[in-house]
Amino acid sequence: MTATAREVVEQVLRAGREMDTETFVNLIDPDGHIEWPYRPAGVPGRIEGRERIREFLTAQAKGFVRFEEYRNTVIHETTDPEVVIVEYDAHGTVIASGAPLHQTIIAVLRIRDGLVVSYRDYLNPLVLAEALASAGNA
Repeated sequence: MTATAREVVEQVLRAGREMDTETFVNLIDPDGHIEWPYRPAGVPGRIEGRERIREFLTAQAKGFVRFEEYRNTVIHETTDPEVVIVEYDAHGTVIASGAPLHQTIIAVLRIRDGLVVSYRDYLNPLVLAEALASAGNA
């Protein structure tokens, strides 16, 4: 039986928090995409296709941020059974500097046949830019 949209989102969140790139990417449809509408310079606005997402996330996982926990997670199921909105606070550490990272995120995901076809990640670009600067990447 195919997982519900909510169950897929829960799996995506768990994989993201645990920095389990393979599990995360395997939850993405081969033609799916991730978008960051608000982002600092140098961060792509959209990545399309499971393999390109895998390449990007694998490169990012090599040591920018380590997430310790997600707090205040609220999952909103919508009248469209494919669309789920999730709000959460990500708490972690910028690895290069040891600085804390606290980011409030709202994400809109479209799930079809148990896979993410669209993941729109609304994060605060100022927090990300400060973290990049503290790590010497800005």
